[in-house]
Amino acid sequence: MRADAGAGGNGRRRPNGFTLIELILVMALLTVVVALTAPKLSRFFHGRTLDSEARRLLALTRSGQSRAVSEGVPMDLWVDAAAGEFGLAAEPSYEPSDPKAVEFALDSDLQIKVIGGTAAAAPASALPHSRETRRASAPRVALARAHLPAIRFLPDGTVGDTSPVKLQLTSHDGGSLWLAQSRDGLNYEIRSAHD
Repeated sequence: MRADAGAGGNGRRRPNGFTLIELILVMALLTVVVALTAPKLSRFFHGRTLDSEARRLLALTRSGQSRAVSEGVPMDLWVDAAAGEFGLAAEPSYEPSDPKAVEFALDSDLQIKVIGGTAAAAPASALPHSRETRRASAPRVALARAHLPAIRFLPDGTVGDTSPVKLQLTSHDGGSLWLAQSRDGLNYEIRSAHD
């Protein structure tokens, strides 16, 4: 008598694979699970995009402030809300262009809005000649993006007076984060709608 005769005693062995019914049930369960979790995963990834873009803007403010102090030249973090672009460049002084200038495009699902502040000041040549325009605070050169609002970092590490108070990043699903001046006005920080 053989020892592997099977449980039924008729000598037939059960195959080691899955039946078609078992595979259909597993696929149906997987379909239900994916259908239930897909919207939540989508919101999660959109939130991560918003968060990472806010962190990139914050890192650019820190880089601009650091470069302004170390190079002794004002730095402008300009924002083009209509085009969905932003970047950092030094004020052209001795060099006509900044070799370390950077430009970034926002993720297509995000929008940026500038709150407070004004566009960079007009070049000194466009201002009427008077004693007021001869001050050291008047710009001496024409900025490449003078028509755009910009966060201006001065060589002493402070934020310029014409700098925006906040930059609002908004995603298409309604989430938003702010890059706002800190309470002491010396740098910027990320804030949510609840802050």
